[in-house]
Amino acid sequence: MSQIWNIFIQIFINLLLTIYNIIGNFGIAIILFTILIKVITWPLNAQQLKGAKAMQDLQNDKDWQAIQKKYAKDKEKLASEQMRVYREKGINPFGSCLPTLIQFPIIIALYQSIIRALASTPLDLLKLSRSIIFPFLNVSDLIPLNSKFLWMNLGQPEPYYILAVVVAATTYVQSKLTMPPSTNPNDQSAAMGQSMSVTMPLMLGWFALTFPSGLAVYFVTSNVLGIVQYAAQGKANWSNLLPKSMTKK
Repeated sequence: MSQIWNIFIQIFINLLLTIYNIIGNFGIAIILFTILIKVITWPLNAQQLKGAKAMQDLQNDKDWQAIQKKYAKDKEKLASEQMRVYREKGINPFGSCLPTLIQFPIIIALYQSIIRALASTPLDLLKLSRSIIFPFLNVSDLIPLNSKFLWMNLGQPEPYYILAVVVAATTYVQSKLTMPPSTNPNDQSAAMGQSMSVTMPLMLGWFALTFPSGLAVYFVTSNVLGIVQYAAQGKANWSNLLPKSMTKK
């Protein structure tokens, strides 16, 4: 299993270095790499949109609304009925958040790729040379990498905490835009979505604060692309960004 994981990281390193070899700027290489990852993971994003749409349609289903009203005071029975409805309608309650969780292996691999690509010691350079599997890449022609991007050294945490705030904010906006509206406070999927909309921004914001800023560049680019994607398809639920008092008529 570890060997497969190492190959996965090697592919990431080689893709990053290939883009860098063409562009000459590691920050832009990360942005272009993120776009490439978004294209590759498009089926997962499509599944997320489908899951969010299914949950939104369920909230407008009269039978489900009747069940919510009938068992409003019996949370255990309501949860049981909810799972039954999910099965009958073929709804995966994790469909809207699973693609986000699948990103974690990509995040870890990207982190390892950035650290290895920005080799700063002879041992790191040796490890990097052993990671090159694309025959047209020559480490000696690429080293040292240009790790400067805007005000940052991409191999170090961002010093002014600006990206950490931007990462947390864009993650929050993206999670809110994909969250279907819910009229039932006891809806387990809604509760899970609300929890994820808080924990994910905090978690990724902390990653951006403590890990190399190159990872934060990936987070921001990925989030912005996701927001644009949802908005372009008319799937973004903008009302979720407003206070509840402003959405009530």
